[in-house]
Amino acid sequence: MNGSRHIGVLELRVLGDFQVTRNGQSLDLPPSRKTRALLAYLAVTARQHQRERLCEIFWDIPDDPRGALRWSLSKIRQVLGGESALVTDRNAVALNVETDYARLAPLVKADLSSRTTEELEAVAASIHGGFLADLSLERCFEYEAWRQAIASECEIVELGILRELVERLANEPRRALPFARRLSCLVPDDERLAAEAEALEDKVRSVAAQPTGRAPQPASRTPPQSPSKPAGSPQDPGRAVQFCRALDGTRLAYASTGSGPAILRAAHWMSHLTFDWDSPIWRHWMLELSRRNRLVRYDERCNGLSQRHVVDISFETMVSDLECVAEASGLDRFTLLGLSHGCAVSIAYAIRHPERVSGMILYGGYVKGWRARGDAGEIATREAAATLMRENWGRPNPMFRRAFCSMFIPGATHEHFAWMDELMLRTVSPDDAWRLQSASSVIDVSELLDKVRVPTLVLHARDDNVAPVESGRTMAAGISGARFIELESQNHILLEGEPAFEEFIDHVRAFIDETAGA
Repeated sequence: MNGSRHIGVLELRVLGDFQVTRNGQSLDLPPSRKTRALLAYLAVTARQHQRERLCEIFWDIPDDPRGALRWSLSKIRQVLGGESALVTDRNAVALNVETDYARLAPLVKADLSSRTTEELEAVAASIHGGFLADLSLERCFEYEAWRQAIASECEIVELGILRELVERLANEPRRALPFARRLSCLVPDDERLAAEAEALEDKVRSVAAQPTGRAPQPASRTPPQSPSKPAGSPQDPGRAVQFCRALDGTRLAYASTGSGPAILRAAHWMSHLTFDWDSPIWRHWMLELSRRNRLVRYDERCNGLSQRHVVDISFETMVSDLECVAEASGLDRFTLLGLSHGCAVSIAYAIRHPERVSGMILYGGYVKGWRARGDAGEIATREAAATLMRENWGRPNPMFRRAFCSMFIPGATHEHFAWMDELMLRTVSPDDAWRLQSASSVIDVSELLDKVRVPTLVLHARDDNVAPVESGRTMAAGISGARFIELESQNHILLEGEPAFEEFIDHVRAFIDETAGA
C-alpha cells in the first residue's frame, strides 16, 4: 500500500451520507453496511467499547459474532490506512477520528444566542443532510435507536441554528437568504417561513437593482406576518412548525391546525409536533380537535422539536412557556386544554390570565404529583419505575416497553406497542424523560384550585393507572362551578375508536360551543 495514503487529515462525515475523506478526497469504503455503521459508531461515540458489547449491538444473529467483528475491524483498518487511530486489544476497541458531528455536538445543549454568527455559519455549512441518513440497520435495534436519537437532536439543532441566523442577519439579506431557503425546505408546509424567504429574495433583487449596490431603506422593519389562515387542516394536517423563545432563551416549537374558535393545548411530555401526525396514539386527537377549531399545540422543553437538555424544567418555567406560546401564536382568547400534568400548568395559567381563557378543559390530570401525594408505597413503586426508565428508555427491552405502554394504554394493540417504542425514541432522551418525571412528581396546585375563575370541565378515565380517577374528582371539587365527567376507560391516552374518546370529543365540543362566545 502506498505510504502517501498515511499522510494527511482524516475525517468522517456523518451529517449526511456517510463519507471518509483524507485531505478532502473521498476514500473507498467497504460494501458491508454493517462495517460502515460500525466505523461511524466508533468514531461518533469516541470512547472505548468492549468487544462483547459491540457484538451484541451489531451481530446478535451470526454463529460467530466475534469473528464477524474481527473481519469488520480488518476492513476498517484498510480504510484508515493502518493508522494508529484504531486501537484494539482482546477485549476492547476504540477509535479516535475527527467527525463533523463533533463540531455540532456542543450546540445540542447550548444557548445558541450566546454563540457567534461565524461559528453558527460554520456549523450550518458542515450539515449536508440527516445524521447517518444512508446507514440505517433495521435489524440492529440498539444501533438504530442510537442513530435515530442523535438524528433527532441534530434536526432540532439545525432548525435552531438556521432560525437564529435568519433572525440575526435580517439586515443582510444576501447572507441570510441561503439559511432562510434551507429552513423553508426543512419545514416545507410552513407558510410563514416561505414568506420570509420570499421577502429576503425580494430584498436581494432590490439590492442588485440599485446602482450603488445599496438597499433602499425599508419603511418598516416589521417581519412578515403569519398568514391569516392557520396552516393545515384535518384533511391536510401539514407539518408546519414555528419557533419562539421562552423567557430564558429556550427555543420552543409550536404548530397550528384547523380553523374556528381556538384551543391551546398545554404541553405534556412525549410529544413531537410532526411525528404525532403519523402516530395512532395521538393522530386522532389532533384530527378531531382541529376539525371545528384552530388547535395550537407545542412541544414541551426537552421534548420533540423544542430545545433538548434544558437545565430548568421547573413548574414555574412550564407555566411561563405556555405564556410565551400563547403570545407567539397571536391568541387573544381561547379554550385552554390540559392533559395529564398539563392540567396543573393550565390551572396556574388560567389564574394569571382569566381574561384570555374562555374555558378550561382538564383531562387525566392531578392536583398533586405522585411524590407530593405522600403515599410511601406509591413513591417506592414510582421510584423503581423511574430507575427502570432511566436505564431502559430506548433500549430493546420488551418487558420494560410492555410495562411502560401498558401503564399508559392498557388497551394497546401490538401496533400501539410498536408506535410507543418509536414515540419514546423520538420525543425525549432517557435522562430528560427521567428528569421530567421527577419534576412532575412534586407538582402541587392544591392551593390554587379555589382561585380559578373560568368555566372548567374536568374529564377522567375511570380506571386510569397513571392518574387515579380520584385525582380528577379532587380537582373538580376544588374549582368553583367545575363539571366532572367520568369516562369508561382504562387508558390514560384515549384510543381511536373507543367509546370513551368519542364521548370525550362530544363533551369538548359542547363545552366550547357554550363558552367560546361568552
